[in-house]
Amino acid sequence: MKVSGFSFIKNAVRFGYPIIESITSVLPLCDEFVIAIGDCDDGTKELVKGINDPKIKIIDTVWDENLRTGGKVLAAETDKAFKAIAPDSDWAFYIQGDEVLHEKYIGTVQEAMIKYKDNLKVDGLLFKYKHFWGSFDYTGDSSRWYRNEIRVIRNDKSIYSYRDAQGFRKGDNQKLNVKPIDAYIYHYGWVREPKAMQNKAMGVGKYWSEEGYDEKKVVFDKNEFDYGKIDVLRKFTETHPAVMKERIAKKNWQFDYDISKNKIKLKDRFKNSLEKLTGKRFFDYKNYHII
Repeated sequence: MKVSGFSFIKNAVRFGYPIIESITSVLPLCDEFVIAIGDCDDGTKELVKGINDPKIKIIDTVWDENLRTGGKVLAAETDKAFKAIAPDSDWAFYIQGDEVLHEKYIGTVQEAMIKYKDNLKVDGLLFKYKHFWGSFDYTGDSSRWYRNEIRVIRNDKSIYSYRDAQGFRKGDNQKLNVKPIDAYIYHYGWVREPKAMQNKAMGVGKYWSEEGYDEKKVVFDKNEFDYGKIDVLRKFTETHPAVMKERIAKKNWQFDYDISKNKIKLKDRFKNSLEKLTGKRFFDYKNYHII
């Protein structure tokens, strides 16, 4: 079995993306890792080169400014990386620049790839998610966060990145057939020093609309990002991936949240009640078919 990893990034240094941690977290599963690095001058390419692993293949790209609306350029960059992986790979592991795989799930992922390698009905593997907010100590716990997403796909060139690169489709806009696995992706996209978070939100936000920053995506004030504008958080009491140890140790800001003041919306209360009764989560958006 051969596995390729792939991703895309731009301005990782300027906006504080944990791209090194993202790549190295999945390298043990991969025979190669292709990363598309967009046009930038902040040292992102040098940072990735510094990993100094022969598995890593860098392709230089230029982001299309005409694909700003709805984050389409993110999907376009994902597709560039996917198209550049080895043609004889069986699976492709997609990881975004603010996502990390915990090492405790490496065996689970590998077993699933072996199990379904020859089952061509399976287009990909579906992962669970932990979304961190404000610091490394809290995770989002409301319906605003997506609970699952595809991160391993078959090396089938009819598969392409969908919309803003959150998921995948194939052929004529068909959803992928996937198998869920008991493994989590740790999403650190909302964990930075508040001023750095605002810079990242404004910098990346321009790729969501022609006008630039989209206030529907993120909320901030004039000086720094306001992490307090959140509905429901949960205290994180588990361990972080080992590759995140150094970054977490360098944390230089304080964010505390009183979870007793969670503002749970009525629709979330209803969903939670149904889930407790049935063991299933209803009404979530699903960009895939579970088989």
